[in-house]
Amino acid sequence: MFNTLRSRLLAISRPVTLTMAGALLTLNVAAILYGVFARYIAGGAPIWTDELSRFLIIATVMLAAGAVWSEGGHMRVGLLEKLLPTSFARLLNVYQWLLTLLIAAGGAWVSYRYALSVSMFTTSGLGISRTVPLLSLPVGFLLLTWHVLLYGPAPLKTVEDNL
Repeated sequence: MFNTLRSRLLAISRPVTLTMAGALLTLNVAAILYGVFARYIAGGAPIWTDELSRFLIIATVMLAAGAVWSEGGHMRVGLLEKLLPTSFARLLNVYQWLLTLLIAAGGAWVSYRYALSVSMFTTSGLGISRTVPLLSLPVGFLLLTWHVLLYGPAPLKTVEDNL
C-alpha cells in the first residue's frame, strides 16, 4: 500500500512540477521576445527584461530538476550498476539515493538561509527584494528532495528503459 501511494504521489507530482516549469519557460520566452521587440522595434528595452529572464530560467531549471531526476533524465553513467553483482548493485543504489537525498536537503537548507540573508538588498532591474527570486532555489531543492524521497532507493531509469 505504501509503495502504491508513493508511486501515485510521484505520478501526480512529476507532471505538476513539469507543467509549472513549462509555464515559467513560456513566461521567460515572452519576456525575452518583449525585450527584443522593445530593443529593436521600439528603440529601447527596459532593463527588467534581462533580469526577469535570468531569474525565470533559474526558477524553471530548479522546478524541473526533481521531476527530471525521477524520470532518469539527468546525465549519469550507470555502467557500474550493471557490472556489479546484484547485492552490491543494490547497495550502490541505496548509497546513491542517500547521497542525493542529503545533497538535495542540504541544498534546500543552505539556499533558504542565503535567500533570507539578502532580504535587505533589491534587484537592479525589477526593484524587488533579492529574496523573492532566490526563493526558487530552496523550493527547487525541496521539490528534488520530495521526488527523491518518493522514488526511493530503487535503481534509476536509464535511456534504454525509456525506449
